[in-house]
Amino acid sequence: MSQNYGTKRIVTGAHYGLRDWIAQRATAIIMALFTIVLLLQVVIGEPVSYYKWAAIFSQQWMKFLTFVVIIAILYHVWVGVRDIFMDYIKPVGIRLGLQVFSIVWLVGCAGWSIQVLWRL
Repeated sequence: MSQNYGTKRIVTGAHYGLRDWIAQRATAIIMALFTIVLLLQVVIGEPVSYYKWAAIFSQQWMKFLTFVVIIAILYHVWVGVRDIFMDYIKPVGIRLGLQVFSIVWLVGCAGWSIQVLWRL
């Protein structure tokens, strides 16, 4: 009989808990700070127009910051989706297939964001 309490407790699972919790909070903070930076740029100066948006995103530091935020969003999404799959999809083959599809999709989104930001 296995003992599931005290110092002899049998621990199972992937042990992602604290690391993922911190990652979710860190990426959320990055997204919130980016939102503030973007709102300040939109509110200050001339009225919002296509030319103002083009000017905001023509600066290399803004393109880089936007890409960092996109990576943060993608990681934030990955942690959440992976946790949902681990919690609710019990057949290992289906869960693995969904995780691989999600990774491929998210990497594709990252590549597409590079194309959009730097017009490659």
